[in-house]
Amino acid sequence: MNRVLILDKPRGLTSHDVVARVRRITREKRVGHAGTLDPAATGVLVVLVGKATRLAQFFVEMDKAYRGRAVLGVATDTQDATGKVVASADPSSLTEEQIVEAFAAFEGETEQVPPMVSALKRDGTPLYVLARRGEVVEREARRVRISGLRVLSVDLPEVEFEMRCSKGTYVRTLAADIGDKLGCGAHVGELARTAVGPFELVAATPVNELTRAGIAEGAVGLSMHEALSFMPELRITEAEEDTLSTGGAIEVESGRLESAGGTYLRLSPDGIELAAVGKLIDDQSGSGKSDQDEAGEEAAALGRVRIQPVRVFTEPV
Repeated sequence: MNRVLILDKPRGLTSHDVVARVRRITREKRVGHAGTLDPAATGVLVVLVGKATRLAQFFVEMDKAYRGRAVLGVATDTQDATGKVVASADPSSLTEEQIVEAFAAFEGETEQVPPMVSALKRDGTPLYVLARRGEVVEREARRVRISGLRVLSVDLPEVEFEMRCSKGTYVRTLAADIGDKLGCGAHVGELARTAVGPFELVAATPVNELTRAGIAEGAVGLSMHEALSFMPELRITEAEEDTLSTGGAIEVESGRLESAGGTYLRLSPDGIELAAVGKLIDDQSGSGKSDQDEAGEEAAALGRVRIQPVRVFTEPV
């Protein structure tokens, strides 16, 4: 059972809880998720089943979209509504213009210090475990990208907003930082992930509606080939599939890639089954070329390109 499940996680479940539930339903040991969603948050969680777990890197890198509600005037130790209040102030004097400007100031490239209550690890121990012990450790700021950050409504002390961001962005930290900028503190009162890359909440399956039959029969989730539809597809020959099955690179005419863009390709014999994910090998210049580099340059000179498999799913004959 190799599927990519686009699930709607309810409030109260951890991402690990959802993985454990899918593991029980599918009776498949290999189950993982592609991006943690806080227990208090709801929305899109990409869960990978079977061989699809080997595709995690391609989903983890995707941008995420959120819709949330920030509560101004109250800061908590978790930066969301589950934590203890650590500071409070009256935000009633703030104007809508000031609030919109404060949100807008965080658009683009910015730095965030990850919260203590997070799944990031320090010496192998998740930060949230350290936080439960009352320990606070120094965290290095990380560069993140926030786009489409828009205030939808202001009804003090609450501000409804939506946004899109790069992987590794903490929305509750963003809310806390905006609260600090406004001088009153803030936390996230409610948060829903509305998309992971091209996978949107409107098409997600509620976790409590999952059944083994639905997944096995293809009524729920996507095949590996379908889930990678954001990658250009290359139809491969039987001989090329044989080469890929043993981890070998293939050479194809450049014309077969005219409609392809990007570094990674779905390699399929029939447009249904995923034989492999391939990476276009760039030409290299300068001294110290490897045999592979030289082979790539020779292929390019002949109007061909080399494709190296990075994930192989087809079996050798």
